Amino acid sequence: MTQHIETALIHAGVRDGFANKKGAVNVPMYVSSTFHQESIDEFGEYDYARSGNPTRDALEKAVAELEGGVRAHAFASGIAAVSATLMLLSQGDHVVITEDVYGGTYRFVTKVLPRYGITHTFVDFTDLAAVEAAITPKTKLLFLETPSNPTLGITDIRGVVAIAKQHNCLTFLDNTFMTPLHQRPLDLGVDVVIHSATKFLSGHSDIIAGLTVAADEQLGNDLYFIQNSFGNILGVQDSFTLLQNMKTTDVRFSRSCESAQKIAEFLDANPLVEQVYYPGLDSHPGYDIHHGQSTSSGAVLSFRLPTYEKAKALVEAMKIPVFAVSLGGVESILSYPAKMSHASMEPEEREKRGITEGLLRFSVGLEHVDDLIADFTQALEIAEKA
Repeated sequence: MTQHIETALIHAGVRDGFANKKGAVNVPMYVSSTFHQESIDEFGEYDYARSGNPTRDALEKAVAELEGGVRAHAFASGIAAVSATLMLLSQGDHVVITEDVYGGTYRFVTKVLPRYGITHTFVDFTDLAAVEAAITPKTKLLFLETPSNPTLGITDIRGVVAIAKQHNCLTFLDNTFMTPLHQRPLDLGVDVVIHSATKFLSGHSDIIAGLTVAADEQLGNDLYFIQNSFGNILGVQDSFTLLQNMKTTDVRFSRSCESAQKIAEFLDANPLVEQVYYPGLDSHPGYDIHHGQSTSSGAVLSFRLPTYEKAKALVEAMKIPVFAVSLGGVESILSYPAKMSHASMEPEEREKRGITEGLLRFSVGLEHVDDLIADFTQALEIAEKA
């Protein structure tokens, strides 16, 4: 029986029996680094927990089901998941990557991959002609992030996939901002989906985790080889926590998306705010494309104030949100990309991407939206005088 994803979020990976023989509602935590073998000639399914653990396997099976993939892998962080996918490349390969990308991904691509003879080209992925023009005979991968971090750029997933297939390239997509609840890239032809599960899938700012989901068996096996070789696995307790937290993704994320729309509209109407970046606004250049491939506008928005001084004044005047790195928690999180998520990016590169001194990113939590708007109202009044 085909189930809605809201149902799968509750039951995926739990009731197939492989990790739970006693009928418990929750998958047990198998807190063991090694597993007894009955024979010298034939080992069981598990031998050493780096290579496989029943709790982590339950999580990975659940995530594969949610994204509609063949095989998933759980890593120690979101950037570990990104790094693992990029380590599928070999010396001499070339990757075309969206220029509006998470700072940690930028750092890995620009500082680590070149050591192994892997080259890259950053491109505005909202321009499909530019994406295709950047492809060379050595290009093996097109790397997408949509909506992008932090200026919420929108990539036409179907369009990029069509270009990739024409040039025999793979497509990897960071789906952190939308989750499988509201965007399913594998259904649109993407080869590997990546998540920082620290964010909305976990949603409680309590663990660090990364996920990959492969569309075919060979890619899944290749990613397992990287995961097992590097050993950057998600621990059993965090795997258990993530399985538990994912069950409430629908009620958490959908509520946050509703509030984000109202906050984006409020900020867009405020004269102090120069620009709001949110695909739920019909003024957003990617509005039509986004809503043709996603079922909500997400729960993250960014907005630009005229100066650093006004941004600083607003941050210090806000009472409700946490001012911190990260996003996707039940608590609203206000961030300053230039010194947080994109601090590893050179100032001139940030400027090219619209990450100005007045740019702030806001991840909408579960507080009452009227309280958040009231908080913004008083903080904007203070910032206007700065």
